[in-house]
Order: sequence, then C-alpha cells, then structure tokens
Amino acid sequence: MNILMLGWELPPHNSGGLGVACYHMSKALALHGAKIDFVLPYSAEHPGTEYMTIHSATTLNPIHKFGLLGAYDSKSVDELDLDKVDMKDLQTMRGMQKRYVQFVERLVQTTGTPDAIHAHDWLTMEAGMRAKQLTNAPLVVHVHATEFDRSGSDQGNPIVHEIEYQGLMMADRIIAVSNITKSIIVHKYGIPADKIEVVHNAIDVATMGNYEYDGRTYRYLEALKSEGYLIVSAVTRFTVQKGLTNLVHGFAKACSRYDKMCLLLAGDGEQRDELIQLAADLGVSDRVFFTGFVRGKQWRDAYNVSDVFVMSSVSEPFGLTALEAAHHDTALIISKQSGVGEVLNSIFRYDFWDVDKLADQLVGIATSPALKSSLKEDIKQEYARLSWNDVARKCIVLYNRMKIGATA
Repeated sequence: MNILMLGWELPPHNSGGLGVACYHMSKALALHGAKIDFVLPYSAEHPGTEYMTIHSATTLNPIHKFGLLGAYDSKSVDELDLDKVDMKDLQTMRGMQKRYVQFVERLVQTTGTPDAIHAHDWLTMEAGMRAKQLTNAPLVVHVHATEFDRSGSDQGNPIVHEIEYQGLMMADRIIAVSNITKSIIVHKYGIPADKIEVVHNAIDVATMGNYEYDGRTYRYLEALKSEGYLIVSAVTRFTVQKGLTNLVHGFAKACSRYDKMCLLLAGDGEQRDELIQLAADLGVSDRVFFTGFVRGKQWRDAYNVSDVFVMSSVSEPFGLTALEAAHHDTALIISKQSGVGEVLNSIFRYDFWDVDKLADQLVGIATSPALKSSLKEDIKQEYARLSWNDVARKCIVLYNRMKIGATA
C-alpha cells in the first residue's frame, strides 16, 4: 500500500491532538507494511518518523502563525483567489493552503498514483481533492473535527464550511473519530451515513512510557495535596469549544461545598484573560492556577499532579487528552458531548452546560477516597484496550475495499 497522507502538524511541532493522532496512526500503518508519503505545510525535524517520508510544502518553520495554531483557529480565514498567490500570501491561511495544494500537485506528478489519498480535516481537503483529480486514486477524508465543533455553534466560518462540504462530497470514504462526529456530518452536511466509517482514536502506551514524575514542577499543588486538597485539571486550548467558562462555574459551586479543592488550567488561548477575570468574579482566583501553554515535562507533570481530569467541551469529536490523563492515574469527568466517552465506561459524565451536576461529581470524588480510587483503577483497564494497531487495521481494510471498487 502506497499512501499519500495529508496532514497539518506532527509532534513535536503540534498544538493539539490532530498531530498526535496522525503520528501514531501513520506509525501503525507503516508497521502493517504501508509506504507513507506525509505532506506538511512547514519544514522542521521530526524525530522518530523514520517509518515514513515527510515532505515539506514550504520552507516556513512550524512556529509560523499558521503553523501551530492554524489547525484549530478558523475564525480569521478569509477568501483568496487561489489562482493568484505569491509569497506575501503565505501570511494568510488560504495562501498557505494554496502552496500546500501546489506542492501536492507536483508530488503526485513525480511519485505517481498512490493506492489511497488520506486527508486530515479541512486544512488538507482541497489538496486531497486535487490529488484525486490528477491521479484518480481513491480519497479518504478523515474528520477529527468540523467547523461546527471549532466554533461551538451552528455559525463558524462559511469558507471553512464550504471546504468541508466539498471535501466530504468528493471523498470516496469518510472516517469520523466518533459517532458524535458522524452524526454532525450526516445532519449538518447531508452526507449519507453509509459513506462514513467510525474509527475511534487510541493511545500508544509504549510511547507514553514509564515517565518519572517530578513533583517539583507543581510543588505548590503538591503541598496542597499533602494537606488534603483535591487537584482538578484541564489540559486544553482556551477556546469556546472547550467549555471552560462552565468548568470554572462548576468548580466554584463545588468549592462552596468543599473548600479543599484546586483547579489547574494548563494551556492557552483567546479566553485566557476572560477565565482569569471569571475566577476572580466568582471568588476562586486563589484556587485556579494557570500554567500557560505546556509541552514535554510540564505537560506530563500536569497530568501526574492531578486527581481528577475534566473534559468540559461543548463539542469534542474525540478527546485524546482524556486517554493521556487516564494513563497518568487520574479519575475522569467528561462532558456527554465528547466522543471519547463512547469507548470509556468508568467515568463520570455530564452535559457541558450542567454546572450543578459537575459540582456534585467533583464534591462526590473529593469526599469519597474509595470512589476516587475505583475511578482511577477501573479506567486504566479500559483505555489500555484501545490500540493504534486496531485503527491501522481498519484503515487498511478500508483502503483495500476502495482499491477493489476502483478497479471493478
């Protein structure tokens, strides 16, 4: 199998789960014998990717304003005449995408027809469609999130909505990361349900490894834990999609009933100042800790210091951070609007807007050591059953089915 993989980021130059999913899925596919050409919009070193060939569509570095953040911020995307793009247009997302499309055009003319084209999210759909036009190879569109998820509403950017609609219509098959995402694709874009495969993400336990936790990273929180405080955390982007204002409201309600509780918010985004002000207005600013954007050691230690991880998203197609948190021995509270809840049972769930129920769940865990312990232990057995190897197997079956259909 020769796979043309079209993505927007890979670790360590990623700002979210999209790059992580692409990395592990590609690695698992390579272990199944697939030859992968992976196209990125930037140029950088990616250690541990010897199993595939990485192509850089531009010479820009990954900290370009549309490198790290472009995969998750579509509000500022403006229309552009994609037939008339020069260097100055690389300062726009649409200009970056045009260069990406042009690079993919040259690549397929050089490397020949792949067995399948696999495009991830709206950022690469246009390149995937163009590659399909040039090669007649089958196109898989892998939906990790829709514009409805990113905007947290039915609004969003109309340009992105149009790209998603065109890509979903032209795709030979669609992979959705959850049934929640499949439902959005069916009901919001009018795509037939039988065109969509649900393939849940997984976690690579071997890659996560036996990390030696450094209690000095968040030593103040460790001191509070020693005094009996419950450490609640969210490791996420501070955007409307993530429902963090509701999380802070629910946390404040819980604190009014149980005073030994702290909230660690690890990440950054446009809602940072709003959340800081909200914590102050609710009288819990001394119990809410902001780390800023974290990766590496600080990222791992944020999970390790936590007792409870909350995924408060308004709309979360999957939610890899929940599996990462479970690996680091936390109890999980997840909004019912999060896809990862489809593969986990030993969790508390609530509607993202139901701050009273969230407060009840936080207080319940804080006041019952036995409940906290059982949630942590039971979830370990569940997440360990999820494997990228299974994801790769499903993709290979899908590729082969499309290949047979194309030659029939």
